[in-house]
Amino acid sequence: MRPVIIALDFENQQIVTDFLAQFPPTDQPMVKVGMELFYLAGPSILRTLQERGLRVFLDLKLYDIPHTVERAMRQLGRQGVALVTVHAAGGAAMIAAARRGLDQGSREAGVAPAKLLAITQLTSTSEAQMQAEQLVSADLPTTVTHLARLAQANGADGVVASALEDPTIHAAIAPEFLCINPGIRLATDAADDQQRVVTPAQAAHLGSDGIVVGRSITQAADPVAAYHQVLAEWEAGK
Repeated sequence: MRPVIIALDFENQQIVTDFLAQFPPTDQPMVKVGMELFYLAGPSILRTLQERGLRVFLDLKLYDIPHTVERAMRQLGRQGVALVTVHAAGGAAMIAAARRGLDQGSREAGVAPAKLLAITQLTSTSEAQMQAEQLVSADLPTTVTHLARLAQANGADGVVASALEDPTIHAAIAPEFLCINPGIRLATDAADDQQRVVTPAQAAHLGSDGIVVGRSITQAADPVAAYHQVLAEWEAGK
Protein backbone atom coordinates (compact mmCIF):
# COMPACT_ATOMS: atom_id res chain seq x y z
CA MET A 1 0.00 0.00 0.00
CA ARG A 2 1.27 3.46 -0.86
CA PRO A 3 1.94 5.46 2.32
CA VAL A 4 0.25 8.69 1.18
CA ILE A 5 -3.48 8.62 0.39
CA ILE A 6 -4.90 11.77 -1.19
CA ALA A 7 -8.35 12.71 0.07
CA LEU A 8 -10.45 13.69 -2.97
CA ASP A 9 -12.74 16.01 -1.00
CA PHE A 10 -14.17 17.74 -4.05
CA GLU A 11 -17.74 18.72 -4.84
CA ASN A 12 -18.01 17.25 -8.32
CA GLN A 13 -16.43 14.74 -10.65
CA GLN A 14 -15.03 17.29 -13.09
CA ILE A 15 -12.88 18.84 -10.36
CA VAL A 16 -11.59 15.36 -9.54
CA THR A 17 -10.73 14.75 -13.20
CA ASP A 18 -8.95 18.10 -13.52
CA PHE A 19 -7.04 17.54 -10.29
CA LEU A 20 -5.82 14.07 -11.25
CA ALA A 21 -4.87 15.22 -14.74
CA GLN A 22 -2.00 17.15 -13.14
CA PHE A 23 -0.31 13.89 -12.11
CA PRO A 24 1.92 12.21 -14.69
CA PRO A 25 1.46 8.49 -15.48
CA THR A 26 4.49 7.72 -13.30
CA ASP A 27 2.60 9.05 -10.26
CA GLN A 28 -0.28 6.81 -9.26
CA PRO A 29 -1.26 7.92 -5.75
CA MET A 30 -3.78 6.03 -3.71
CA VAL A 31 -6.92 8.15 -3.29
CA LYS A 32 -9.71 8.42 -0.77
CA VAL A 33 -13.35 8.85 -1.77
CA GLY A 34 -15.40 10.18 1.11
CA MET A 35 -19.06 10.84 1.68
CA GLU A 36 -19.34 14.10 -0.28
CA LEU A 37 -17.99 12.68 -3.54
CA PHE A 38 -19.61 9.24 -3.22
CA TYR A 39 -23.04 10.64 -2.40
CA LEU A 40 -22.76 12.81 -5.52
CA ALA A 41 -21.30 10.37 -8.03
CA GLY A 42 -21.92 6.93 -6.52
CA PRO A 43 -20.10 3.80 -7.72
CA SER A 44 -19.33 5.40 -11.08
CA ILE A 45 -16.59 7.54 -9.49
CA LEU A 46 -14.96 4.36 -8.21
CA ARG A 47 -14.91 2.83 -11.67
CA THR A 48 -13.49 6.05 -13.14
CA LEU A 49 -10.64 6.06 -10.65
CA GLN A 50 -9.94 2.36 -11.05
CA GLU A 51 -9.81 2.74 -14.83
CA ARG A 52 -7.00 5.24 -14.24
CA GLY A 53 -5.12 2.53 -12.33
CA LEU A 54 -5.71 4.09 -8.93
CA ARG A 55 -6.35 2.14 -5.74
CA VAL A 56 -9.27 3.53 -3.77
CA PHE A 57 -9.93 3.99 -0.08
CA LEU A 58 -13.74 4.24 0.21
CA ASP A 59 -14.38 6.07 3.47
CA LEU A 60 -18.12 6.00 4.22
CA LYS A 61 -17.86 5.25 7.97
CA LEU A 62 -20.81 2.86 8.17
CA TYR A 63 -22.66 2.92 11.49
CA ASP A 64 -26.04 1.19 11.81
CA ILE A 65 -27.61 -2.00 13.10
CA PRO A 66 -25.57 -5.10 12.18
CA HIS A 67 -28.07 -6.37 9.59
CA THR A 68 -28.08 -3.08 7.69
CA VAL A 69 -24.29 -2.76 7.81
CA GLU A 70 -23.82 -6.32 6.58
CA ARG A 71 -26.08 -5.74 3.57
CA ALA A 72 -24.44 -2.40 2.78
CA MET A 73 -20.96 -3.90 3.04
CA ARG A 74 -21.97 -6.70 0.69
CA GLN A 75 -22.58 -4.03 -1.95
CA LEU A 76 -19.34 -2.21 -1.17
CA GLY A 77 -17.45 -5.51 -1.31
CA ARG A 78 -18.42 -5.79 -4.97
CA GLN A 79 -16.67 -2.54 -5.87
CA GLY A 80 -13.07 -3.76 -5.83
CA VAL A 81 -11.81 -0.98 -3.57
CA ALA A 82 -8.75 -1.39 -1.34
CA LEU A 83 -10.04 -0.04 1.98
CA VAL A 84 -13.46 0.59 3.55
CA THR A 85 -14.54 1.91 6.95
CA VAL A 86 -17.04 1.37 9.74
CA HIS A 87 -17.30 3.08 13.13
CA ALA A 88 -15.78 0.95 15.88
CA ALA A 89 -18.32 2.47 18.29
CA GLY A 90 -20.98 0.44 16.47
CA GLY A 91 -19.81 -2.53 18.51
CA ALA A 92 -18.61 -6.09 18.11
CA ALA A 93 -21.68 -7.46 16.32
CA MET A 94 -21.71 -4.61 13.80
CA ILE A 95 -18.01 -4.95 12.99
CA ALA A 96 -18.35 -8.71 12.55
CA ALA A 97 -21.38 -8.17 10.30
CA ALA A 98 -19.38 -5.71 8.20
CA ARG A 99 -16.67 -8.32 7.76
CA ARG A 100 -19.18 -10.96 6.64
CA GLY A 101 -20.86 -8.64 4.17
CA LEU A 102 -17.58 -7.40 2.76
CA ASP A 103 -16.25 -10.90 2.20
CA GLN A 104 -19.51 -12.12 0.66
CA GLY A 105 -19.68 -9.22 -1.77
CA SER A 106 -16.08 -9.65 -2.89
CA ARG A 107 -16.60 -13.39 -3.45
CA GLU A 108 -19.71 -12.78 -5.52
CA ALA A 109 -17.92 -10.20 -7.67
CA GLY A 110 -14.70 -12.18 -7.95
CA VAL A 111 -12.56 -9.35 -6.60
CA ALA A 112 -10.02 -9.18 -3.79
CA PRO A 113 -11.69 -8.28 -0.48
CA ALA A 114 -11.08 -4.77 0.79
CA LYS A 115 -9.28 -4.19 4.05
CA LEU A 116 -11.78 -3.31 6.76
CA LEU A 117 -10.83 -0.34 8.91
CA ALA A 118 -12.64 0.79 12.04
CA ILE A 119 -12.88 4.47 12.93
CA THR A 120 -11.82 5.00 16.55
CA GLN A 121 -12.06 8.69 17.48
CA LEU A 122 -12.13 11.39 14.83
CA THR A 123 -9.00 13.54 14.69
CA SER A 124 -11.28 16.58 15.00
CA THR A 125 -12.23 15.38 18.52
CA SER A 126 -10.16 16.42 21.53
CA GLU A 127 -9.92 14.38 24.72
CA ALA A 128 -11.86 17.05 26.64
CA GLN A 129 -14.60 17.05 24.00
CA MET A 130 -14.81 13.25 24.01
CA GLN A 131 -15.16 13.14 27.78
CA ALA A 132 -17.68 15.98 28.00
CA GLU A 133 -19.87 15.15 25.00
CA GLN A 134 -19.61 11.35 24.78
CA LEU A 135 -19.35 10.82 28.55
CA VAL A 136 -16.23 8.68 28.04
CA SER A 137 -14.24 8.88 31.25
CA ALA A 138 -11.06 7.20 29.96
CA ASP A 139 -8.30 9.14 28.25
CA LEU A 140 -7.93 9.12 24.46
CA PRO A 141 -5.13 6.53 24.15
CA THR A 142 -7.00 4.10 26.40
CA THR A 143 -10.28 4.61 24.53
CA VAL A 144 -8.73 4.30 21.08
CA THR A 145 -6.75 1.19 22.05
CA HIS A 146 -9.89 -0.43 23.49
CA LEU A 147 -11.76 0.22 20.24
CA ALA A 148 -8.81 -1.10 18.22
CA ARG A 149 -8.82 -4.35 20.21
CA LEU A 150 -12.59 -4.65 19.70
CA ALA A 151 -12.16 -4.10 15.97
CA GLN A 152 -9.34 -6.63 15.63
CA ALA A 153 -11.25 -9.26 17.59
CA ASN A 154 -14.20 -8.97 15.22
CA GLY A 155 -12.46 -9.14 11.87
CA ALA A 156 -11.16 -5.65 11.13
CA ASP A 157 -7.77 -5.35 9.47
CA GLY A 158 -6.92 -2.06 11.10
CA VAL A 159 -8.15 1.25 12.42
CA VAL A 160 -8.32 4.89 11.50
CA ALA A 161 -6.86 6.94 14.33
CA SER A 162 -4.54 9.82 15.05
CA ALA A 163 -0.90 8.90 14.53
CA LEU A 164 -0.38 9.95 18.14
CA GLU A 165 -2.10 6.72 19.18
CA ASP A 166 -0.23 4.42 16.76
CA PRO A 167 2.52 3.29 19.18
CA THR A 168 -0.04 2.29 21.80
CA ILE A 169 -2.19 0.43 19.27
CA HIS A 170 0.72 -1.48 17.73
CA ALA A 171 2.04 -2.41 21.17
CA ALA A 172 -1.39 -3.64 22.30
CA ILE A 173 -2.30 -5.63 19.20
CA ALA A 174 -0.04 -6.82 16.37
CA PRO A 175 2.50 -4.98 14.22
CA GLU A 176 0.60 -5.97 11.06
CA PHE A 177 -2.66 -4.45 12.35
CA LEU A 178 -3.03 -1.36 10.18
CA CYS A 179 -3.02 2.17 11.57
CA ILE A 180 -4.19 4.64 8.94
CA ASN A 181 -3.93 8.25 10.00
CA PRO A 182 -5.79 11.40 8.97
CA GLY A 183 -5.10 14.72 10.71
CA ILE A 184 -1.89 15.23 8.72
CA ARG A 185 -0.54 18.69 8.03
CA LEU A 186 2.74 20.06 6.73
CA ALA A 187 4.53 22.14 9.36
CA THR A 188 3.58 25.38 7.59
CA ASP A 189 -0.13 24.53 7.24
CA ALA A 190 -3.01 25.63 9.42
CA ALA A 191 -4.67 22.92 11.55
CA ASP A 192 -8.16 24.01 10.35
CA ASP A 193 -10.82 21.86 12.09
CA GLN A 194 -8.36 19.21 13.27
CA GLN A 195 -7.44 18.81 16.94
CA ARG A 196 -4.82 16.03 16.90
CA VAL A 197 -2.43 16.97 14.12
CA VAL A 198 0.98 15.60 13.14
CA THR A 199 3.33 16.09 10.20
CA PRO A 200 4.07 13.29 7.70
CA ALA A 201 7.49 12.74 9.26
CA GLN A 202 6.03 12.52 12.75
CA ALA A 203 3.41 10.03 11.57
CA ALA A 204 6.03 7.79 9.97
CA HIS A 205 8.18 7.94 13.10
CA LEU A 206 5.19 6.99 15.26
CA GLY A 207 4.62 3.83 13.21
CA SER A 208 1.88 4.88 10.79
CA ASP A 209 0.99 2.43 8.03
CA GLY A 210 -0.50 5.14 5.83
CA ILE A 211 -1.51 8.79 6.04
CA VAL A 212 -4.56 10.52 4.56
CA VAL A 213 -3.73 13.99 3.28
CA GLY A 214 -6.33 16.37 1.88
CA ARG A 215 -5.99 20.12 1.91
CA SER A 216 -2.18 20.18 2.18
CA ILE A 217 -2.13 18.63 -1.31
CA THR A 218 -5.47 19.44 -2.91
CA GLN A 219 -5.34 23.15 -2.08
CA ALA A 220 -1.64 23.59 -2.86
CA ALA A 221 -0.58 25.82 -5.75
CA ASP A 222 1.26 22.80 -7.17
CA PRO A 223 -0.46 19.62 -5.94
CA VAL A 224 2.07 17.27 -7.54
CA ALA A 225 4.96 19.05 -5.84
CA ALA A 226 3.03 19.03 -2.55
CA TYR A 227 2.40 15.29 -2.91
CA HIS A 228 6.10 14.64 -3.41
CA GLN A 229 6.94 16.89 -0.46
CA VAL A 230 4.63 14.81 1.74
CA LEU A 231 6.24 11.60 0.43
CA ALA A 232 9.73 12.97 1.10
CA GLU A 233 8.81 14.02 4.62
CA TRP A 234 7.29 10.58 5.26
CA GLU A 235 10.50 8.86 4.11
CA ALA A 236 12.57 11.18 6.31
CA GLY A 237 10.56 10.13 9.34
CA LYS A 238 11.01 6.37 8.86
